[in-house]
Amino acid sequence: MAQRSGAASPASETEDLPFEASLEKLEKIVDRLEAGDVELEAALAAFEEGVRLAKRCAEQLDRAERRVEILVQEGREVVARPFDAPEEDETASAERAQRAPRRAE
Repeated sequence: MAQRSGAASPASETEDLPFEASLEKLEKIVDRLEAGDVELEAALAAFEEGVRLAKRCAEQLDRAERRVEILVQEGREVVARPFDAPEEDETASAERAQRAPRRAE
């Protein structure tokens, strides 16, 4: 079945969503998939959309983290410092440490 011309694809719809809307949509997809009452093809489509949304959210968070690092200032000199979220669970902290480039001290 061909898409109608002019109709937005799920990928382009995902790209236009703000972070909070992407996260909310992702949470709904996860809830629906965890409930287990979705047919296989619908589950696969939802999973693909969920992967796109998760990637989008991660990219948005990475950009926000870089902006925070840039905005930290000491005196007249801008000093990049890592952004540490308060009370982060150990799993998220370990995952972030694996992704982060190692800095020479």
